[in-house]
Amino acid sequence: MGKFNRGASTNLVYIISDCFFGIFSFFVAGFFSAIGDIFFTRDYFLVCVAFLIVFILANKESRLYNVTTFFYVDRMIKRVTKSFFISMSITSTLLFYVGRARINQRFYITYLVVSYIFLMGNTFFVRYFLMKHFADAPRTLIIGNRERFQKFERFVKKSNLAMEIVGYVCISEEDYNEEDYVGRISELEELIHESGIDQVYIMQRRSNQIDIQPYLNMCMEMGVTVRIIMNSFQAGAAQTYVSSVGTYPILTYHMVSLNVTERFVKRCIDILGSILGIIIFSPIMILTALAIKIESKGPVIFKQERVGQNGRRFFMYKFRSMCVDAEKKKAELVEQNQMEGQFMFKMQDDPRITTIGRFIRKASIDELPQFFNVLKGDMSLVGTRPPTLDEVELYERGHWRRMSIKPGITGMWQVNGRSCITDFDEIVELDTQYIDRWNVLLDFQILLKTVLQVFRKKGAC
Repeated sequence: MGKFNRGASTNLVYIISDCFFGIFSFFVAGFFSAIGDIFFTRDYFLVCVAFLIVFILANKESRLYNVTTFFYVDRMIKRVTKSFFISMSITSTLLFYVGRARINQRFYITYLVVSYIFLMGNTFFVRYFLMKHFADAPRTLIIGNRERFQKFERFVKKSNLAMEIVGYVCISEEDYNEEDYVGRISELEELIHESGIDQVYIMQRRSNQIDIQPYLNMCMEMGVTVRIIMNSFQAGAAQTYVSSVGTYPILTYHMVSLNVTERFVKRCIDILGSILGIIIFSPIMILTALAIKIESKGPVIFKQERVGQNGRRFFMYKFRSMCVDAEKKKAELVEQNQMEGQFMFKMQDDPRITTIGRFIRKASIDELPQFFNVLKGDMSLVGTRPPTLDEVELYERGHWRRMSIKPGITGMWQVNGRSCITDFDEIVELDTQYIDRWNVLLDFQILLKTVLQVFRKKGAC
């Protein structure tokens, strides 16, 4: 894959909120110092920007933006204050001794006081509010002796590391009991399927060593992140990086290349894109809903349970393009499935499709309600195709990696043949290519190709 998660341990939310409160302090200082023209003077704003750049760099040097840094109140106050005084000293030196800028001193002092209050308060705001309410905590299984993880759990709680612990998995058959463990390590694949697991932590001691390699290979094949405390195992094409939680060094193997920063950027694009899509296409959606209602009885929106990221289930929305009892009639048409391997169902002249349905499918209008799935966070604008429950039941282990990211309205499969591709393994290969190569530019390229294909009506076989 050739990608490394250099930003995997960086708390991007903290950096962005510091920027926000630093700029907000600028306007507050202007209001209290009663300088009406500062909003139109470039020099005043440049002072704010220069101060913030130095402050953020100083914080980064002090590891304040590292998600594994322990949160002790006195330590945080000292580090933020130190970064603030470094920023103030450098900015003041540049302003009044080197540049000799004509900056109103009353404004500058007010800005320093206000920004210190807001930036210090933001440290606690991020810790106690933003990270709890907006952090996308990965669902986690912990493998090993539960007692040995007590200290590790204390370290996690002291850090800003987002983690939803689903349960503990027992290594030793002798130590297993249903009160402390959700299952045995031999049942790991089933536990990952049932609980929608994103990552696994493994801890071993010399006194209780087992061969982790098969389970590591299994997780890599399924696209589940593995963090080992701390033994070195080979994982083929998987990328690795080293971090730490307290005194525990962590070696992470991963096949999904999106780090914290990339996931944040992708989610921002999804939110903005889905809102824009809903606004732009709302007239078409209203007309489509009326046409469906006039043509046949039944609901306008077809709601179907699909399988999302790492086995999470959600209801996907589409405009109803088939008769009301289409799901019941599917069993009668299974033998006419044009997809190889029975992992998906596709039929060119499906008799269940209505007249309006045939048109909205050809124009891809039936998929417009999925913008609401994207806004909710169940889907992404670009990703992999969300499979149905019965399709997933037939999946082999290697097929699970295509679900290691959020499913999308469009993706590599759609822009490289769409329904004309009948080999499911080819679809899996295209999906995994997208996962391995992901970047913002690739998403925009796929979105542009999707729009062009819709207008050309290409690929809707």
